Amino acid sequence: MVVGLGNPGLQYEFSRHNIGFRIIDNLAREIEIEFKRVKSYDSLVSRGKTNNHNLILLKPQTYMNLSGKSVSKIVSYYRISFPDLLIVYDDLNLELGQIRIRKRGSAGGHKGVESIIQYLNSEDVPRLRIGIGKPLINSNFDYASYVLSNFNDNEKDKISEVIQLSTEAIKTVIEDGLEKAMRKYNRKLEVS
Repeated sequence: MVVGLGNPGLQYEFSRHNIGFRIIDNLAREIEIEFKRVKSYDSLVSRGKTNNHNLILLKPQTYMNLSGKSVSKIVSYYRISFPDLLIVYDDLNLELGQIRIRKRGSAGGHKGVESIIQYLNSEDVPRLRIGIGKPLINSNFDYASYVLSNFNDNEKDKISEVIQLSTEAIKTVIEDGLEKAMRKYNRKLEVS
């Protein structure tokens, strides 16, 4: 199961915080599957196959800070083990264009991941972190406004490349496992 994190609603569609949704949408397009709203999971869900691997794509519709509610419901229903789960989300601690795959870890201040860790009662959740750029920060910096802002015109081409690179990384996780994907993509510092 691959979970893209974001916020529902057109006003957030292209925000930095919704890069997880955009990557999952791109993956669904590439493997030609569509999302359906499933109220019992508070999510948009897509099911399909890629190279003989069963796949569930999930976009929680609970808003970012309650993502764990949706994820825990579907993980429980399908009895998905943590190694078969991948969370895709934005990370302002990574430079724009960088991606990092990890087997586990803390939330690192990300409220959506914090919710998932809380609901699943574990930090052993594989994840793909997408760098959304880290501005120069002072003590009065408004993180919420920044992550909810859209990418500027100078960043849009790079973000398109990051979405494609991240889609390829997810496919590598599915096909070849987390270790191989980490070796291949964690060395790539950033897209051109």
